[in-house]
Amino acid sequence: MRSDRQPGGIESPAAWRRVGFAVVVGAISSIGMWSVPVALPFVEADFGITRGEASLPYTLVMTGFALGGIAMGRLWDRFGLAVAVMAGTLVMSVGYAGASLAPTPLAFALMHLAVGFGASASFGPLMAEMSRWFVRHRGIAVALAASGNYVGGTLWPPVLQHAMATAGWRHAYLGTGIFCVWATLPFIFALWRRAPAHSIASMSNAAAAGAGRSLGISPNALMALLCVAGVGCCVAMAMPQVQIVAYCGDLGYGPARGAEMLSAMLGFGIVSRIGSGLVADRLGGVATLLIGSVLQGIALFLYLWFDGLTSLYVISALFGLFQGGIVPMYAVTVSEYFPPKEVGIRVGIASMATLFGMALGGWMSGAIFDFTGSYRAAFLNGLIWNLTNVAIVSWLLLRPTRPLKTEALAA
Repeated sequence: MRSDRQPGGIESPAAWRRVGFAVVVGAISSIGMWSVPVALPFVEADFGITRGEASLPYTLVMTGFALGGIAMGRLWDRFGLAVAVMAGTLVMSVGYAGASLAPTPLAFALMHLAVGFGASASFGPLMAEMSRWFVRHRGIAVALAASGNYVGGTLWPPVLQHAMATAGWRHAYLGTGIFCVWATLPFIFALWRRAPAHSIASMSNAAAAGAGRSLGISPNALMALLCVAGVGCCVAMAMPQVQIVAYCGDLGYGPARGAEMLSAMLGFGIVSRIGSGLVADRLGGVATLLIGSVLQGIALFLYLWFDGLTSLYVISALFGLFQGGIVPMYAVTVSEYFPPKEVGIRVGIASMATLFGMALGGWMSGAIFDFTGSYRAAFLNGLIWNLTNVAIVSWLLLRPTRPLKTEALAA
């Protein structure tokens, strides 16, 4: 291990610089996740379509993100982070260029599959890469890398809203695609070096010492429950994230105010994402997941009763503070309840479930608005899905645990 701490090695200042680069790359590429909520009212008005139809691109972004996570992860396994980020950025930029030229709402929506597919390189591969460069401080390094997309979510909505309001959404989309390529290029060279070799055996032993608890149900049953819980919490999570800009427009506050609320929501999500890792170190992943889910439900409930401008700013900030750490807790929970050799694939499955939940929730909220003429039913729908998540996680937390068999941990 001593040799791993040499300059440029594991836990070195160079490794921490890579964390910084990862945050910046994640912030740049995350524009693929946050452009649709801002563009929604502009696209709806330009094409003359319904709110549900205008929400479809977000569903396809998240679907592409989920599918792209697997492909980009395999690319990272084989060629390293720089190649994965470069490929993802090019695909995302092509998607933006195509969307800017789309003649129909369907063509516009379909191009967002490429946007989400490419943007996925800025999430899973970045977290996986940081886990290779750290042992002692792996948790905080991975949490910081995962925060890049929330940093971008804080910065991008006001910028995009201004660009779309002044130059039009088509020019803003084309400019976004060009910007992402040029802005990411310097960091591709900075991230080209692959992680130094270190003792995989010692890492597995350390993981086995801290993991390996059983809830008395089969591994596949537990995995299925975590996936259903992940869909539930993220359908609820997508409601404000996708619709807040349009919601503010409907209330007469204007889309600029909604973009500011989305920015505040994601800014506080950064605090939540990092803080949840510290809480999980003390309470465990399931307990931390339950805390976040309950608080997210409270914030959704508040949206039902308060729609003043000031109150919406406050509730949006609270929503971000409550929900930001939820998704990473699925990875922590998997590492606690499954043998180390299964963690990689099962984290991927759980992450895909949360992304499909975001995709479903983004579209469903718009469709419910079209059917009912207001967002009240959409917020209630989010609460029901959130309660499903709370019920599953509470049941898991209350079940007695016991150690996994020794041979399972050693496998």
